[in-house]
Amino acid sequence: MKKHIEALKADMLIIFDGPRHTSNRPTLTFGARGIATIKLKVFGPKKPQHSGHYGNYIPNPACRLVQLLASMKDEDGRVTIPGFYDGIELEQKTRRILASIPDDENEIKRKIGFSEADKVAGTLQEAIQYPSLNIRGMTAGWVGKEVRTIIPSEALAEIDVRLVPETDREQLIELIRAHIEQRGYYLIKTQPTDDERARYPRIASFNYKISYRAFRTPFDSEVGLWLNKALVRAFAEEPVKKRMSGGSIPISPFITTLNIPAVTVPTVNSDNNQHSPNENLRMENYRDGIMTFLAILTQSF
Repeated sequence: MKKHIEALKADMLIIFDGPRHTSNRPTLTFGARGIATIKLKVFGPKKPQHSGHYGNYIPNPACRLVQLLASMKDEDGRVTIPGFYDGIELEQKTRRILASIPDDENEIKRKIGFSEADKVAGTLQEAIQYPSLNIRGMTAGWVGKEVRTIIPSEALAEIDVRLVPETDREQLIELIRAHIEQRGYYLIKTQPTDDERARYPRIASFNYKISYRAFRTPFDSEVGLWLNKALVRAFAEEPVKKRMSGGSIPISPFITTLNIPAVTVPTVNSDNNQHSPNENLRMENYRDGIMTFLAILTQSF
C-alpha cells in the first residue's frame, strides 16, 4: 500500500461489513477495534507420560496453563494485568452517545443464551470501548474416543486481544508478556532445549501478531453526515449510530496508511451467526442492502 499510496489516494472510505444493530434498523458504525493474537504454549515433559506412574510428580502443563490464564482475569471478567485499561476514560458526552443506542440487553442475553454479563463496563456499548482479552481456543492431550490417561507434554492456548484507539498496541502485548514472566515463566519462541528444560522450572513459548489497528471517525465528519442523509432518505428514519464496532476490520490498514476518515455501513442481520455454523443472511436485509447502495450512490454532498 505504501508503494502505491499515490494511486490509492482518496477523500474517505466507506466499508460494507459487519451486522446491523440488533433492532435491524439502518446502522452506521464510526469505528472498529483492532486485533492482536497470541499463541501461548506451556511445556511439560518431553513426551506424554502415564498419569498413574507419574501423577503427583511431573507437573501437568495443562493445569499450569489453566492457572496462568485464570490469573489474567477476575471473576467479573475484568483483566487484572496492571495497566491494561490505562488511558481509557468515557466522558459524559461519550456516555450519552452510547446510551442513545437502543440496545435491549435482556433480549440480547436471551437470544445468545446467557444470564449475566462481564462487569468490565455497565453496558454492551460501553464494554466494547475497552480492549479485551479472549481465550479463543485451547488444546492439550487427547479427549473423546482418543482419550488417554497421560500427563500431556504441552498445552496451547490461542488468545485474541481487541484493541482500541487509546491503546498502544505493542505496550499492551508487553504488559501480557510481563505478567506471564512475573508468574515465573521463562519465555521462548520455539521448543525448549534440554538445557532450558533442566534449568527453568516453568517454560512457555510466546508468539504474537498485530493484525489490524483500531480506528474511529467523528459523527460530524463529512463522510458521516453524507451517509446519514443517504440512509434517512432511503428508510425515512434516523440510522442507529454506533461509536465503535466490537469486531475488527481487515481493511483498516487502508485507513491508517492513507490517513482518511472511514465509516462502516453494515447491511446484514445481527443474528447472522457470523464465523459460526449456519451463517446466514435474511432476504429482508438483502433487499435493504440494495436500497442502501442505491441511496449512497445517488446522494449528493
